[in-house]
Amino acid sequence: MAMNGAFLRILALLGMLCPLARGSVNLYLSGDEVKKLLGLTADLYYVRDNQVNSYALKFNLPVPADINSLHFTWRSSMPGVRYRMSLLSENTRILKKPETNISLAGEVPLAESVFRVNLTCSGQSNAEVGVHIQLNVTLHSAQNYTVLNFRRRKMCMINDEPIIKPGTGSVNNSSPIVRGESDYSVSNSTSVFYIAVGVACTIIFLIAMAIAAINVHSIKQNDRIRTATDNYVPRSCRTRYSLFLICSVRKFFIKNLAHWFPPAYPSLRRYPNMTEPVADVRSQLSDICIQRTEVTLGDVLQEGTFGRIYHGIVVGEDRAEQEVFIKTVTDQASEEQVLLLLRESCMLRGVHHRHVQTITYACLDDGRPMTIFPYLNHGNLKVFLKHCRASETHTHQILSTQDLVHLAIQIGKAMQYLGKRGVVHRDLATRNCVLDEGLNVKVTDNALARDLFSGDYHCLGDNENRPVKWLAIESLVDKHFSSASDVWAFGVLLWELMTLGQTPYSDIDPFEMASYLRDGFRAPQPINCPDELFAIMACCWALSPEERPKFAQLTACLQEFHKALGLYI
Repeated sequence: MAMNGAFLRILALLGMLCPLARGSVNLYLSGDEVKKLLGLTADLYYVRDNQVNSYALKFNLPVPADINSLHFTWRSSMPGVRYRMSLLSENTRILKKPETNISLAGEVPLAESVFRVNLTCSGQSNAEVGVHIQLNVTLHSAQNYTVLNFRRRKMCMINDEPIIKPGTGSVNNSSPIVRGESDYSVSNSTSVFYIAVGVACTIIFLIAMAIAAINVHSIKQNDRIRTATDNYVPRSCRTRYSLFLICSVRKFFIKNLAHWFPPAYPSLRRYPNMTEPVADVRSQLSDICIQRTEVTLGDVLQEGTFGRIYHGIVVGEDRAEQEVFIKTVTDQASEEQVLLLLRESCMLRGVHHRHVQTITYACLDDGRPMTIFPYLNHGNLKVFLKHCRASETHTHQILSTQDLVHLAIQIGKAMQYLGKRGVVHRDLATRNCVLDEGLNVKVTDNALARDLFSGDYHCLGDNENRPVKWLAIESLVDKHFSSASDVWAFGVLLWELMTLGQTPYSDIDPFEMASYLRDGFRAPQPINCPDELFAIMACCWALSPEERPKFAQLTACLQEFHKALGLYI
C-alpha cells in the first residue's frame, strides 16, 4: 500500500511537470511582412516561447488592395504540438473564402517555416471585407487547445481603381475604404482621378507657399497654422487606421516636400543645466526673489521624504494677496536636494503659455528655499485622477471621455508650444500637471516629483532615478531626449488619463522595460477607451522617433475626436 501511494504521488508529480516539458512554440510576422503591412522594420510576435501576446492579437490590421496573401512564420522546439485552423471571409461575394498552403490540421513544424493565407477578391465591388483566421494550438497541454484569433481587413477594388463616393463623381480623400456591399458607379473614373490629383497638387503647392511666407514674416502666426503634413493627418484620424496612416502620410510629405520648407523648430536644447553651480542658479532667481515675511504657509498638500508642497499666500507688489503653491524642502534635505529643487523649478522659466505653469517668485532667505507657483484649486492632476477613480461617492467630479480628451488637447497645445521654443520637457506625465475646477490644466516642471511620486521613478544601476515607464526607447537605452521622446511620454500620459491615474506597465520589471518595448509590447488598450483614441495613443509609441507624429498633428487629431464625441453626447 505504501508503494502504491508513493507511485501515485510520483505519477501526479510527473503530470504536473509534463506541460513544462512540452517545449516552446513561436509564431510571428517576419520583419519583411511587418514592413509590408505597417511600414515598420521589426518582427511582430503573437506567441513567443509559449507566451501569447494578447496586445498584438487585438490589432485588426488592414490589408491593402495590392497585397493578396499573408505570411506567418512558426516553429516548435518539441514534436507533437498539434494545431487546427479555420478561415472565414465575412462576405464571400466580394472576397472569396481564404485558402492556405498547409493542411487545416496537423502538427507545428520543428524547423522554422512560413505558411501562407491567400486572400482573393472577386473584383465585383469596391469594399472592405473582414477576414477571421482562428488557429488553435496545444501550447501548454496535449489535450487543451489555446485559441488564437487573427483579424484582418482586406480592401478589394474593381480593377484597382480609386473608390468613388456615390453621387459626387469625386475621389473620397477622407476615407481610404468603403464599407458594405454596395456597387458604386465608376464611369469616367480615370479622368476624374487625374483631375482630382491635379487639383490636390495645386492646393498642396499653394498651401506650402502660403505657410513658407507666413513663417518668414511672423513667428507668432506659426501658432495658428499647420504645415502641409498637419493639414492632411487629421483626416486620417477620423478612421481606425490612424496608427498606420499618420506615419505613412507624414513620411510621404517629408520625402517629397521637405525641401520647400525652412526648419519648423529651432535646434532643441535641454533644460535645466544640471552642471550649473548653486550660485548661478540663485542668481537666475534674484529678479523674482521676495522676502520671507511676504510668504504665509498654509496646509501641506503633498509631502515626501525631503520635499513638501504647501498651499500658501503671497503678498504681491501691489500688496494684494495671491493664492500660490509653495515648493520647499524639509530640514533633512541635503544641499544637493536643495540645488535640485532650484534647478528643476527654473526649467520652464521664461515660457509664457496659458497651459504652462512657471515659477513666479522665489524666497531664498533661509536654509530652506521656497519656489512659488500660481495656485490651481484641484492641484496635482495625477492625485485628482486617482481620487476620481477611488471615490465611490460623488465627492469628486465624474470625468467623461470628452472631459479627458479636453485635458489631453490642452496638454498637447502646451507641448506643441514648448517644442517650438526648443524646450524638451523630459518628464511629461500627469504627476507634472496641475488642474483647476474648470478643468483647465497646466504643464509644470518636475521639481520634487521624484520624491513625491517615488513609485514612478526607478534606478537602473546608474545611480539616477528616471521615470522608466514613461521613457521612449531611445531615452531608456541611450539617454537621448527630444521632442519625439516627449511625444512618447504624451502617449503614456493619454493612457494615464483614460485609466484615471493608474501606473503603466505595473507588472513589468523596470529592468525588463527595454527588451519588452523592443519586442513590440506596449501598454494595453484601457477599458472603455475608444479605438480611435487608442490608435492616437499607439502612434506615439513607434520605435523610431521619425515615425512618431508631431504635437501639432496629435492635437489636431484629438480636437477632431473631441468634436466627434460632442455630436453624440
